[in-house]
Amino acid sequence: MTFPVQRTRAVAWQAAALVVIAALVVLVAFQTSANLTERHIASGFDYLGRAAGFEISHGPLSYSSSDSYARALALGLFNTLRVSLLGIAIATALGIGLGVGRLSNIWVVRTVASAYVEVMRNTPLLLQLLFWYSLWQTLPHVRDAMTLLPGVYLSDRGLFLPGLVWNDSYRWIVVERPALVGFDFRGGLSISPEFAALLVGLSTCTAAFIAEIVRGGILAVDRGQTEAAAALGLSRGRILRLVVLPQALPAIVPPTTSQFVSLAKNSSLAVAIGYPDLISVTNTTINQTGQAIEAIAVAAAVYLTISLAIAVPMSLYDRAVARRGRDGGRA
Repeated sequence: MTFPVQRTRAVAWQAAALVVIAALVVLVAFQTSANLTERHIASGFDYLGRAAGFEISHGPLSYSSSDSYARALALGLFNTLRVSLLGIAIATALGIGLGVGRLSNIWVVRTVASAYVEVMRNTPLLLQLLFWYSLWQTLPHVRDAMTLLPGVYLSDRGLFLPGLVWNDSYRWIVVERPALVGFDFRGGLSISPEFAALLVGLSTCTAAFIAEIVRGGILAVDRGQTEAAAALGLSRGRILRLVVLPQALPAIVPPTTSQFVSLAKNSSLAVAIGYPDLISVTNTTINQTGQAIEAIAVAAAVYLTISLAIAVPMSLYDRAVARRGRDGGRA
């Protein structure tokens, strides 16, 4: 008889808590609406269809000040996704190399990898971004750009390199090289200093954390597995690739997923160096429309969607790895 009474009491407390929370939400909503009306501030999402009226630096997608706020936010989202996905790929490759390097028998490799990890993990990411951006600003001006390869130029305005474009005359895709016209390069592909600094900062910093995750995962594998593989005559590289890393994956994947999500969210620091990401465009939108609640809600929903889009596939992969490990263990 005691159990049903306790269960009923627990349900009653939970229902009361939900009622209180709902009442607080309604109260805040009414108060916010009243404050906006009193200050003659518009509400709703109609602003997304209005002309933005501000420019965004040159990017892979066409945009002009006459386009809507919705398109400006879409461009900011595209820039966020672009730097996040590239950063995840670079950080993963670099992090695996550093994690393995920290366990190397070669003193120089082990020391350099350890020093890199300690420096990157113990300095603020924002400071690193400012460092890379300031370092780029020390490059020569456009007219004195460094020629790295034929058709590849590096200056304080960015990196300019050949790109594939559609030629109407030939009705075919041709290689277009950048050319100096006036005070800037025209044609080809270009990578802005802001994008480059953000990409390098995010990937190198996240790689340091992934390196520690990889190192911990490798150390979690029973040493007897390595000794048994060595007794079979496998090289160190094949032991790592075929024996150690597959068994270390269950310990590596979950924390690495958290680092991927953190990288995507940390891309919002781009506002500090002028890269037009989602947060930068959102800030400009708030300043021009005054609709902070709606703009922040949109940005929050987008970041939540990005985080889930990264976490869900990685979670499914983690389950597949664990299931494969259990099946192998039974075999």
